[in-house]
Amino acid sequence: MSSGKTTRALQRIIESAATSDGAGVKLRRSLGQSPFTRLDPFLMLDEFSSFDANDYIAGFPAHPHRGFETVTYLLDGHMLHEDHLGNRGDLKSGAVQWMTAGRGIIHSEMPQQEHGRMRGFQLWINLPAREKMKPAGYRDIDPAEIPDVALPGGGHAKVIAGTLVSDGHSVPGPIQGLSTDPLYIDVALPAGAAFTQPVAIGHNAFIYVFEGSASVGAPATARILVTHAAGVLAQGDQVEVTAGADGARFLLLAGRPLGEPVVQHGPFVMNTREEIEQAIRDYQSGELTRPAG
Repeated sequence: MSSGKTTRALQRIIESAATSDGAGVKLRRSLGQSPFTRLDPFLMLDEFSSFDANDYIAGFPAHPHRGFETVTYLLDGHMLHEDHLGNRGDLKSGAVQWMTAGRGIIHSEMPQQEHGRMRGFQLWINLPAREKMKPAGYRDIDPAEIPDVALPGGGHAKVIAGTLVSDGHSVPGPIQGLSTDPLYIDVALPAGAAFTQPVAIGHNAFIYVFEGSASVGAPATARILVTHAAGVLAQGDQVEVTAGADGARFLLLAGRPLGEPVVQHGPFVMNTREEIEQAIRDYQSGELTRPAG
């Protein structure tokens, strides 16, 4: 542990569970399996990965959202996003889509391939009450916009949101300035390599390992996190991770907690039951997607 720094311990492990969503897309869900596996402001993390088109070809036909943000990070494959506003976006290998559902959006995410690997993640991030009814919008982030930083101990890190601090240099990702101040970094390490990253005190943080295994925490008290598991971190001001014998690739996610009530009904996430009932009525009547004002 560096002088004066408090390394975050691995406090809780959430094993991902196999499930399906959309029109039958097979995936693994860690955060969001139940209300007890959320980590404010993060609501859900899904990992999807298959070479079998039968596992993903049906995609995610048109469906509504209100009250939060969805972040789709596609490692391999090709998806097409369309929404009720007439937007179309091609999501290809290495790209990210950061969508703010706000007061309401109806969109679809459909595979544009009939064979080959489809692999990636969808993360749900809550919005504060004051932003839940703002206009919907989204940003497609091309792989070229995402910094890919060589790490001093070997390996590399892709910075999607927030700022990576490595070897004395700060490298900002394309997503900045949101209320939840998210940090989203994809880190790949060779066997035995170590990674350290500052994380704001008070922010909640977790690590999701999707290749290999990793030792998380200060060396004397570190715990092992295996493939397809999320590790919720205790408080502190930095994260320390060391790759296992087969290396490691993991997501590091952190954000400012909102500390507000969460009431979720499927694709709607609000603060009260009354707001959920209103969202359902608005969806049924067409008001969900009507421009505000």
